[in-house]
Amino acid sequence: MTSKTLPPAHKQPFSRAFWTANVAEMLERMAYYGVFIVLTIYLSNILGFNDFEASMISGLFSGGLYLLPLFTGAYADKIGFRRSMLLAFSLLTVGYAAVGILPTLLQAAGLVEYGDTVCFTGLPQSGQRWLIVPALTVIMIGGSFIKSVISASVAKETTTETRARGYSIFYMIVNLGSFTGKSVIDPLREAVGTHAYIYINYFAAIMTFLALIAIFLFYRSAHSSGEGKSMREIGQGFVRIFSNRRLLCLILIVTGFWIVQQQLYATMPKYVIRMAGESAKPGWIANVNPFIVVFCVNFITRCMARRSAITSMNIGMFLIPVSALLMACGNLLGDELIGGVSNITLMLILGIMVQALAECFISPRYLEYFSLQAPKGEEGMYLGFSHLDSFLSSIFGFGIAGILLTKYCPDPALFASREAWEAASQHAHYIWFYFAAIGLIAAIALLIFAKTTQFIDKKKNPAE
Repeated sequence: MTSKTLPPAHKQPFSRAFWTANVAEMLERMAYYGVFIVLTIYLSNILGFNDFEASMISGLFSGGLYLLPLFTGAYADKIGFRRSMLLAFSLLTVGYAAVGILPTLLQAAGLVEYGDTVCFTGLPQSGQRWLIVPALTVIMIGGSFIKSVISASVAKETTTETRARGYSIFYMIVNLGSFTGKSVIDPLREAVGTHAYIYINYFAAIMTFLALIAIFLFYRSAHSSGEGKSMREIGQGFVRIFSNRRLLCLILIVTGFWIVQQQLYATMPKYVIRMAGESAKPGWIANVNPFIVVFCVNFITRCMARRSAITSMNIGMFLIPVSALLMACGNLLGDELIGGVSNITLMLILGIMVQALAECFISPRYLEYFSLQAPKGEEGMYLGFSHLDSFLSSIFGFGIAGILLTKYCPDPALFASREAWEAASQHAHYIWFYFAAIGLIAAIALLIFAKTTQFIDKKKNPAE
């Protein structure tokens, strides 16, 4: 078949390996987001960590999940994507099950008593609560393989013409998994109370086990470039990628976007429960993001198909500070109810909707941009490298969140009366002003990046 007879990009079929990898990704996202949306609450309410400790553990966990793909991605290029995914989903299943069973083990040690709520007597002073760290480390290592391998599989299983569409499908499926995973937690919380923060880990283990079976039975790829490479060749690849100043600058800039986006998990769950009351449903509020992405990402990607990846990303970056300012408005308007929904919840939802639209403009094109820079056989390394922005945003985003929550929206349990807490949290909305500033700085930086790289490229190729 000649190039003239190829069907249009939107009609070209994808391989079974492409669809199998995407289904496995959806199951992994269901597991991850079901657990991650309440991880800081699990660490504080179940294991007795304070706000800052819970934020830093969550941030380091999330950060490691996005730092390790650079190395696990390079290793996956060497051993093959199928073997890498089998290893990854095995580790994830064990890790999630371990997080779920930890409270039972602590109960057996005499540290836990069950009443109407889960009461972990003595845990704030006990070293046993730190057993959560090795369990989260297993999840982190397993998840780091998935981060690089699935997105790199999209690169391997698509052509230059179908790459943008492939990543928009991938990102839609990611958010479908995110939406489904977060949808589980609030009904589970209503059914079993605080125990939901424990049981959600068993749900996650089941999802990753199903993904393991899917990869074992159905994943076969015809693309094996890069497999069996030497450690010297891997090292040379690292030198090349870390010498790419353009990619490094882009990662640092887009980190600003993800710092704001991370607040969906670092700040919002505790913020909405403390400000709007225990009846607030952070899982459903967070689900506004993937809901919008699922329905809009393909449409936005097609609308921006004739525009460069950087142009699409620029639009999204300027939406991010707007989203943070909308979230701040809830507290400014007061906690009055509109149709049974508090202003705080309503403005959080509106802010997250804008945030989701920004993500539609940014994330698929960001992955496309990196995949097009990757030499054959180094897709795993390059797509793993692309996640460094999420590593940096996890470390800084969760760290900043812990500091700001402590300063502007502290734990009500630390105060003798409701009045004392209300006085301490009257400026809780200031949290979102900080993140609006971070988002605006990042948006301006990306605009400068686009103009600078365009000038450099024209100077190198004046005829173009």
